[in-house]
Amino acid sequence: MDLQLLDQTLADRGEPAFRARQVWAWLARGARGYEDMTNLPVALREALAQEVPFSVLELREEAHSEDGTVKALFATADGRPLEAVLMRYRNPPGGGAGRRSICVSSQSGCPLTCRFCATGSMRFARNLSSSEILEQALHFRRTEAIDHCVFMGMGEPMLNLDAVLGACERLPDIGITHRRTTISTVGWIPGIERLTESTMPIRLALSLHAADEALRSQLMPVNDRYPLSEVIEACRAFYQRKRRRVFVEYVMLAGVNDRYEQALELARVLSAPAAQARSEAQAIFKVNLIPFNPTDSEFTGSSRESIAAFRAALESRGIPATVRLTRGRDIAAACGQLAATATAA
Repeated sequence: MDLQLLDQTLADRGEPAFRARQVWAWLARGARGYEDMTNLPVALREALAQEVPFSVLELREEAHSEDGTVKALFATADGRPLEAVLMRYRNPPGGGAGRRSICVSSQSGCPLTCRFCATGSMRFARNLSSSEILEQALHFRRTEAIDHCVFMGMGEPMLNLDAVLGACERLPDIGITHRRTTISTVGWIPGIERLTESTMPIRLALSLHAADEALRSQLMPVNDRYPLSEVIEACRAFYQRKRRRVFVEYVMLAGVNDRYEQALELARVLSAPAAQARSEAQAIFKVNLIPFNPTDSEFTGSSRESIAAFRAALESRGIPATVRLTRGRDIAAACGQLAATATAA
């Protein structure tokens, strides 16, 4: 729902301010239409149905993976395509509900052309509004409770940070706390600095993918504008201010960035300066090694053996590392695969 249009419509009708809060409360609980909002007068519900579309996005297609992952293709009101993903994880030992995490987009397409990312091959359309970002979360909330959110879908969130943070302010109402919200960036330093100053305790993830500056520039042209050495310092400043660990995303590309000596270089880049304690590097950074998912790019994924050796090399230098569980691969919903190939025009 366009929340600004809602506010304006209610104001124009002379409705009290609490009406907007009532509507939002119903949306956040997973309401599927105005007819669910039983504490609003019937006449108002009918008027809103005519004047304020219930959704700012149109669901064009939904794909369901064997592992429970769901990918949704949406179109904006002006026909721009975007995708979002719901990832379901198994119940923890001892019972209780398993984690339900959503991966949302902040832009339709992406202006930053990372060579291994399917979204980077799309034509960039525009930034999404806060309402369009929230609608992705609300779509899945209408099906089930959700409790984690990552801004790792289409686009560079730091290039649309006002809308992203505007959406983040409302995510707790949906069931996703700020401490369970992560914003991923390729290393857009002005955005990292703004997030550092934000009062919301949101997590930061850095898409790094190569510790060598020249190789990183080949894979991620943004490195020419914001060199990795400067990005790492911005991440250290984020940690010093927030005391929130920075996640490092590292997609494993066979013969490109997966050699033993490249793991040692990554450990060196992430290690604390000599004047700091060794444990400080462990506190600041944690590396997520990501098996590369097939796209139409020129790359292939590293073998399990190469990934295991890379992880062991990092941990031998005191850098914690995990291998990310690939989900939704059979429906092109895994990391790096979002491309809205079924056009929404």
